[in-house]
Amino acid sequence: MIRIGTRKSALALWQANLVKEQLDQLGATTVLVPVESEGDQNLTDPLYQMGIQGVFTKTLDAALLDKKIDVAVHSLKDVPTLLAKGIEISAVLARGSHQDIIVYNSKKQTDKIIGTSSLRRKAQWLRKYPDYTVENLRGNVQKRLEKLDHSTWQGAVFAQAGLERLGLTNLKYESLDWMIPAPAQGIVGVASLKSNIRIKSLLKNINCQQAEYCATVERSFLNTLEGGCTAPIGAYAYIENDIVVFKGGLYSLDGREAIIQEERIALGQAKDLGVNTAKKILTQGGNLLLNQIKSHM
Repeated sequence: MIRIGTRKSALALWQANLVKEQLDQLGATTVLVPVESEGDQNLTDPLYQMGIQGVFTKTLDAALLDKKIDVAVHSLKDVPTLLAKGIEISAVLARGSHQDIIVYNSKKQTDKIIGTSSLRRKAQWLRKYPDYTVENLRGNVQKRLEKLDHSTWQGAVFAQAGLERLGLTNLKYESLDWMIPAPAQGIVGVASLKSNIRIKSLLKNINCQQAEYCATVERSFLNTLEGGCTAPIGAYAYIENDIVVFKGGLYSLDGREAIIQEERIALGQAKDLGVNTAKKILTQGGNLLLNQIKSHM
């Protein structure tokens, strides 16, 4: 019996069931083990004020290390680039949509306010629309939609993949194709213990190599910039005709400053693409910008 750890939200359960289905197809016997994360319990404080990385993953990490579960399913964008000792990402599934979208309020009269708990989304929105106010918006997808519906905000920013996976495609929304997504956005990651050879071997069978490659580029970019998943950093890589196309950005908290780097490099030469792109940003003023960000956190 393979115990699959997951958060309790509808989206997390959808992702865990996708992993379960793929493992079941391989002949494995599986069961879901839902747990509640600290990030799910505290829905008031902005994520960056909670003072810890991996706010959505720590509880599952502990369950893995205590051997209460065999694998843990995550939205990979929520997973810190430095994993807990003894844990690895053993598989990633094929990527869903990487894009952010704005879901509009159904009310006719709204204010120039949008909701998001993401510093990355806030910085990029304010860079494009500096006359807007951005309010903190926490909770699972359904709770955030309810908060939007009871507000006078113009809209709220969501990951498109999350809404699609929950079948919430009948909402009035617009794709924000100008917004650089979070590293690994739209990718489901499956963690296990490094020492569990049997589980690791099984998970290799559901791993998407292209998604793994792109996630590695994006997450190494994030790691080199020393940004946790709550910092205003965006990264997106894709492969086209054996060329890796990558775009990464670092923003000030108010969006007024930004250092954005775009690269195209042959697949065989792109091993250190994320790291090297981050180093370019650091030499172009990124170090100073990061220090400014940290002083306000």
